[in-house]
Amino acid sequence: MATISLDSLDLAALLCSRVCHDVISPVGAIVNGLEVLEDDNDASMREFALDLIQKSARQASARLQFARLAFGAAGSAGASIDLGDAEQVARGLFLDDKISFAWSAPRLLFPKNRVKLLLNLIMIAITAIPRGGSIAANVSGDAERCEFIIKAKGLNARIPAHSEALLAGDSESGTVDAHGIQIYYAGMIARASGMSIAFSIEGDEVTIRAVTE
Repeated sequence: MATISLDSLDLAALLCSRVCHDVISPVGAIVNGLEVLEDDNDASMREFALDLIQKSARQASARLQFARLAFGAAGSAGASIDLGDAEQVARGLFLDDKISFAWSAPRLLFPKNRVKLLLNLIMIAITAIPRGGSIAANVSGDAERCEFIIKAKGLNARIPAHSEALLAGDSESGTVDAHGIQIYYAGMIARASGMSIAFSIEGDEVTIRAVTE
């Protein structure tokens, strides 16, 4: 294993690619719906197109709001974020029926990096169940000492590839691509916020645990 060497420009580019990947699908669906409205006079097709546009616009908005909190500045240095706001944007990721989502956390202000870590771990949990299922996020403790437990359960559940190395900032080649940037970034946030992350799997359930060091 080699330590990943990634300058700030490459990190920004990879994170932007990650955000664009999540947003391009609903935005493309909006465009398709508008094309149907322009070219098709059939009432049922127009109703379908309007429904598609409405649903896709909600998804795009929800994903952008999530990305703003999970990747963005979210206030000045040292700012705190209400866990209630984190819950709201997290629920926005699960507007379809593919994955059910449960949230259990106190309504407290947490340091922004710890909230960013929590949201990024939820995104990683989604990749652990590619065929859908359920995700449950549990937060215990307070702003000083806390624990995050995210459980992802579903058919063919799996720990994302090379998770342990990427969390530590390592890879076989010393580089990271758009597929691995999420976990690499989570490792960066964990170190910045004084938390450690561990993955485990039992049957069809993956558990991601983060705890203050």
